[in-house]
Amino acid sequence: MSTTPTTASATDSAESAFFAAYDAALARWPAPTEALDVRTKHGTTRVNACGPRDGRPLVLLHGGGATSAAWSANVGALAAAGHRVLAVDLIGDPGRSVLDGPPLGSVAGLLAWLDAVLDGLGVRSADFCGHSYGGWIALEYALHAPKRVGRLALLDPTQCFAGFRPGYLLRVLPLLLLPRTAARARSYLDWESRGSGLDADLSEVYALGHAGFPASRPVTGPRPTPARLHGLATPTLVLVAELSRPHDASRMADAARAALPAATVTVLPGVSHHTLPTARPAELNRRLTEFLTAPNG
Repeated sequence: MSTTPTTASATDSAESAFFAAYDAALARWPAPTEALDVRTKHGTTRVNACGPRDGRPLVLLHGGGATSAAWSANVGALAAAGHRVLAVDLIGDPGRSVLDGPPLGSVAGLLAWLDAVLDGLGVRSADFCGHSYGGWIALEYALHAPKRVGRLALLDPTQCFAGFRPGYLLRVLPLLLLPRTAARARSYLDWESRGSGLDADLSEVYALGHAGFPASRPVTGPRPTPARLHGLATPTLVLVAELSRPHDASRMADAARAALPAATVTVLPGVSHHTLPTARPAELNRRLTEFLTAPNG
């Protein structure tokens, strides 16, 4: 398909605006950051790393469309606690990862890609923390490769323990319609956050990424079955956003406790699904570092 000069110019402008917002958000990271590019058969994966090189690796997996810049309020505390923080830009999503090879295609392909990223980083075992869609990926990876996952933190994860509210899916539907616009994404984030501390810079990264990158279908799969979850021995922390629009927080917390009786499950007050990492970072960072640094056994 040919691209007219006007269309190409508009695309370049949209991407430039997105990368400017992404770089500005990343510049807020309080710890010195190293950009690592890991080549796999699918393309190049960008990993933003900080913290001591000899620290325990901690892989951060962001929510859909949020990019690794979303962890700006958390990486400083996590690095200060001694972790080698490895924040991944999901390949195929907006960000600095480049999908120029075959698509992931399936859950098995997604997990094999993450295997290859860890191999490329020289990481044999790590702790994992995932938010939203990144929480689902982190949980699936712990089930796929339990020996590579030391501890698992899930922040308001989707499709792990409960489904989406029907009303939420109806509200999200306009995001899937063409043309994809930043204004539509901003409207969605304002609605979901309920005025509970949405970070303006990260909201702009999300909105411009939604508008400036070609739509790609994320790799998804069914929720893990109770039998699979009951076999998970990895120490797990589940933090649920009280004001989350995607699901009922109380019911989700109860479902997580039933699925993982040994897990620590807590509902965090006053935060929504999208604001959980940033609205009250001191409390979140304390809970994460206490969990990740607790003695084994």
